[in-house]
Amino acid sequence: MQAAMAIGPVPDAEPDAPAAVLLGPEDLAILELESATVVGHTCKILHLGADGPGVAEMRRRIAERIHLAPALTRKLGRATDGAPAWVLDPDFSVADHVLEHAHGRPVDHAGLRRCVARLFEQRLDRERPLWRMDVIDLEHGERALVWRLHHALADGTASVRYARALLWDEVPEERMTRAQAVAAHTADEARRKGHLAGYLRREFRRSHERSPFDGPICARREVGFATVPLGALHRAAKAIDGATLNDAVLSIVAGALRHWLEVHHGELGTLRVKVPVSLHREGDGEANHDSMFTLGLPISEADPVTRLHAVHARTVARKRAHDPERREILLHRLSEVSPRLERFAVQLERSPRRFALNVSNVPGPRRPVTVLSAPVRQLHSLAEISEHHALRVSVSSLADLLCFGFCADADLVPDLQTMAARVEPEAQALLGAVTAC
Repeated sequence: MQAAMAIGPVPDAEPDAPAAVLLGPEDLAILELESATVVGHTCKILHLGADGPGVAEMRRRIAERIHLAPALTRKLGRATDGAPAWVLDPDFSVADHVLEHAHGRPVDHAGLRRCVARLFEQRLDRERPLWRMDVIDLEHGERALVWRLHHALADGTASVRYARALLWDEVPEERMTRAQAVAAHTADEARRKGHLAGYLRREFRRSHERSPFDGPICARREVGFATVPLGALHRAAKAIDGATLNDAVLSIVAGALRHWLEVHHGELGTLRVKVPVSLHREGDGEANHDSMFTLGLPISEADPVTRLHAVHARTVARKRAHDPERREILLHRLSEVSPRLERFAVQLERSPRRFALNVSNVPGPRRPVTVLSAPVRQLHSLAEISEHHALRVSVSSLADLLCFGFCADADLVPDLQTMAARVEPEAQALLGAVTAC
């Protein structure tokens, strides 16, 4: 292993930078979710083309750019008053975080899934900043980067920002104009004036059906991947009453779940899914700023167009009511009145009778990107499951690709690959049905 590398000047090390950055309520809540069977990190899997960079090249690249993501040089610690905080790691070394995954010989796609699953099960070292990148040799001279970041350190939006800062070769930066920022702020203020009664009825409604993913989980994971064309899917969705790309994603996931449930459970109904919504604004600098809403997926509907119609109608209702923002307002007000009541509301939200699984969709690079001249062929994301929620689906975009990542408990969700393998046929069925209309 190479010796520790200098990381160059880090903005947080400057005299006017805080010695400690206090953990926010969301960060603390995420850390509290860890248990003997739940790890707290997310994962990005970058499939690079031929002649992708090795460990030495990746260490040099990140060492040159780590000052652009100073949060990645901080570890868990305490502020001077004893409050939990992110503190600078005086022994930070890129070599401790970028490592070669020793697996004997280059692996194929099935071997990569096994490697990713085993890495995902391993906990990050809390004595260091909570991230690690493993470089894996693939067949045909290709490589994969498996980048684990603790969810307390970065949510999906922040992790994409870190990837842009540390990994991509030069890409034109897209920023929100001042006029757009003012308009967004005005819209935010208008939403905050809405009342919460309707949100409470929609969000805390109890499901009449037990989730097939409700059960005690183990520490072992299975993962699965799939890709579909983004542009064609977006156009097809828009042709159905102006549905969105995310509506199409949820409809495809519903189709894949339908197939798996028919094989393993035989009963179909409606599964409620939790859909995270990022409340990040350009330049806000926050590691975690998400809200969410729940939505019933019409699993029993076989026709892809009818299913998309149903999903779109339900998402429109939630968006028009500004439910993600209402959730943020509700929890903020509860925290002011009674932190105990706020904790109760959060626990109620996590009930398996409120939702069966989490389906997230985080935008990635809009154009093709490269890492040290190697093209990024696919960019998949994984997020951790939780007790009584044994399946999680993460979707990320890369230019004209949508990349699906499935993470599941190895015991409660057998044969995960059949579920992941249904994504592409479901997308093609939707595309074909829309074309035929």
